[in-house]
Amino acid sequence: MITRETIDKVFETARVEEVIGDFVQLKRAGSNYKGLSPFSDERSPSFMVSPVKQIWKDFSSGKGGSVVTFLMEHEHFTYPEAIRYLAKKYNIEIEETEVSQEDRLEANEKESLYLVSEFAKSYFQETLLNTEEGKAIGLSYFKERGFTNETIAKFGLGYSPETWDAFTKEALAKGYQLEFLEKVGLTITREDGKHFDRFKGRVMFPIQSLSGRNLGFGGRILTNDKKAAKYLNSPESAIYHKSKVLYGIFHAKQAIAKQNNCYLVEGYTDVIQLHQAGVENVVASSGTALTPDQIRLINRLTKNITVLFDGDAAGLRASVRGIDLILEEGMNVKVCTFPDGEDPDSFAKNNSYEDLVHHLENNSKDFIQFKASLLMDEAQNDPIKKADLIRDMVVSISKIPDRIKREIYIQETSRIMDISEQVLLNTLAQLVQKDISEAGKKLKQDYKALEVVKPETQSQQDKVNIVYELERKIIEMLLLYGSLEADFDDFILKANEEGEMIEEKETNTIKVYQRIYLSLQEDEVELANPMFREIYTDLIAYYNQNEEFNIEHYLMQLSAEHSEMVTDILMLEEKELLHNWEAKHIYVKTKTENVSQYVSEIIVSLREYLINKLIMDLMQSYSSDGEADLEELKSTINDYNKLKVNLTNKIGRIRSTYL
Repeated sequence: MITRETIDKVFETARVEEVIGDFVQLKRAGSNYKGLSPFSDERSPSFMVSPVKQIWKDFSSGKGGSVVTFLMEHEHFTYPEAIRYLAKKYNIEIEETEVSQEDRLEANEKESLYLVSEFAKSYFQETLLNTEEGKAIGLSYFKERGFTNETIAKFGLGYSPETWDAFTKEALAKGYQLEFLEKVGLTITREDGKHFDRFKGRVMFPIQSLSGRNLGFGGRILTNDKKAAKYLNSPESAIYHKSKVLYGIFHAKQAIAKQNNCYLVEGYTDVIQLHQAGVENVVASSGTALTPDQIRLINRLTKNITVLFDGDAAGLRASVRGIDLILEEGMNVKVCTFPDGEDPDSFAKNNSYEDLVHHLENNSKDFIQFKASLLMDEAQNDPIKKADLIRDMVVSISKIPDRIKREIYIQETSRIMDISEQVLLNTLAQLVQKDISEAGKKLKQDYKALEVVKPETQSQQDKVNIVYELERKIIEMLLLYGSLEADFDDFILKANEEGEMIEEKETNTIKVYQRIYLSLQEDEVELANPMFREIYTDLIAYYNQNEEFNIEHYLMQLSAEHSEMVTDILMLEEKELLHNWEAKHIYVKTKTENVSQYVSEIIVSLREYLINKLIMDLMQSYSSDGEADLEELKSTINDYNKLKVNLTNKIGRIRSTYL
């Protein structure tokens, strides 16, 4: 197990904005950062990172927490895995206590699959570089492609021997279970019980996640066997989902964010060759049709995609369909082609870095220009084909969410196609209306499928909301100001020299958490909301054991559910930045009340609410059987109402004292 000293050092060193910046494109928003949610599909940023508080909050999904929580949520790391990842990133040496056999057995299935996949990567690399077969076949192939030793090491390229079960035998000998070898797709077991290697006799391309974890493999056969697929990918598993992965994203993520552009290619060697040539902001769809999940993965890092197509005309027409998917995600698309007979791999290999960059910059066309020229070549002078291609163009434009961009593209299409804007706008309106109509039908179907639930009355909603908000405010005060010392004024009734009862102000200097705790103890109040009650108990215990409040240290001991609630409260002010009110000439007032006043008002307001509740409960429980019961009830309610008046006056005195 990792020692507490190592964990503390990781938390002290890791910067939440730096770590999350590897996965999400963040932009400054005052003293914070904001970006698109990595947990949901959105076009307006609702993801906030606070460098000062060292926490993050995703307002679209409700998730939030520390830097470790982010890695656990985003990369599905276990807690130790997240600590190891951060230790590696910040060059922190990990100190460990001895791990028992029981701990090893408790590792979940997913972790076992990761371990098997990582072992396979090392095995294939070792085979490539240090065996006669690997060097003669696999390494020779990569060298022929022009890959250097540094490039081969960087991408973890390898080789799987021609022997039927060479890898499986080695893995079993090392103690890896056959069950996990099968589940990750490295080993195939026949009905007769014999097993063999899926990637036998292939050069291997490890496929990594955004964080660098090995998810699966692509394997290329080197023989002329026409019955065997040229490329073979790992099957779907608990750790590998082909439609959600982009080859090369781990090595490209920083360059994509820095260049604010992502080059999208088709194959593994395209990515590797461009990287070696010096263009690192490039990923591949691994030979599959582009999916929305893959596009969203890029969208976290940049809004700009440049699709690199081979010079093959037939392939162009098929591949261009993926552009509509990119447009639907609200991204900006350019297209760059290469001369006939060339692809990104060969062009990068045969040209200097300067010539490559020059070609990419000068031959990247906006998608509308590219699609128009491509379709015009097909239609030539056929009016029917031209009408079809114009409609095809408008279909693509209709996918764009931004109305201003749509209009600009309509103008451009009108100019290129020599057709009036009005005709194009009418066609666009029909398509948009059709989409709206279909969406409306689906919405109605969804509503019919839902069970109708009778809504609560307004008074019921008010009761729930009032106590919830007051208790939430108490937690907020404890989180923000719990360890702060403040002057609290109490108004005590005392007799003067004439024997009259008068109020005297008595000021006590005390920590905020102590004031809240003593006030609630005095009134014998227990928070109604179960989550707030648990967080309240944790916070009071934390403050009693620690002089200062450290949010990272505190979040370490919380469950995921409690962590989300705490970060939601702590990031309340940051949430307002998402609205960008000032850009709309709306200026939101900030909280300027004295902390003492704010805490006192919340406590008094909660007391007032509880008194109201007591009165309502008394009235509902009243039995009209006897006159005495009624008189007693009236007397009790009258006493409570007097107390309410005193509390109302007290709030007025609190405000006047601190104004």
